[in-house]
Amino acid sequence: MTDPFQNVDAGGTDFVVAVANALEARAQEPVMVKIVDDYLDLIPYPPGGTHIEVGAGTGVIARRLAARATNGQVISTDPSLGLVAAGQELGADISNLSFEVADGGSLRFDDGSIDTVLFHTVLSHVPDPSILLAEAARVLRPGGMLVVCDADFEKTSLSNFQGDPLDMCAKYFAENFVTDKYLVSKLRGLVANAGFYLTSFDMTSRLITHGDGGMVWVGMGGQNMVNAGQIGPQLAEAMVEEYHRRKENGSLYGHLPFATLVAQR
Repeated sequence: MTDPFQNVDAGGTDFVVAVANALEARAQEPVMVKIVDDYLDLIPYPPGGTHIEVGAGTGVIARRLAARATNGQVISTDPSLGLVAAGQELGADISNLSFEVADGGSLRFDDGSIDTVLFHTVLSHVPDPSILLAEAARVLRPGGMLVVCDADFEKTSLSNFQGDPLDMCAKYFAENFVTDKYLVSKLRGLVANAGFYLTSFDMTSRLITHGDGGMVWVGMGGQNMVNAGQIGPQLAEAMVEEYHRRKENGSLYGHLPFATLVAQR
């Protein structure tokens, strides 16, 4: 199947809401807070600077970027009308943050006019990341900063034992809801080919031992199997129940490595 994150609006209102909720919830996980804080600390914030997040979804990361860039402007872009509308509502009271519906491969900004371009879990969901990276190189000023944070979906795990049905949901999600689950392994080469100078490349494991972070895999994966006629709704519901059982008894265990790459134009 085609990665549904390539066109979120095509999934209908319920899918847009589910994605929005998942993005907001994931960003609140302590490990994700630290990952984002660490790369936001590396970004310079010159007076009057302009920083853009491409594929920003609800703007949950852009809001944190705007809190740092108080002497400049942050623009949160996404191709989804539904996610941009949700972002506008959530960020309505942030004066230096604006939202736009935009294709990351064709931005409206002039050459060399942007100080920072950020991609947070975007490039693994697009057919050709080189197009977005080339556009980032075009709009960034000399010395401008590129930040990419993405998941190594090939290593997605929610397994407690061999043949664990919850792990099958996680693997199914990586196979059907991600365009390139090997994106992270290619990232340094893609960035270099786009004309960037790599300054750092780090990995952090997103552990899932409590909360509903892994429910995206179980819920969306299970529902998609039901829609495809591969399993019945009773089994999908049972996997959701099993997830909550593990969460409650302390046996929930999952992980997903996240890469953070920083480069300069």
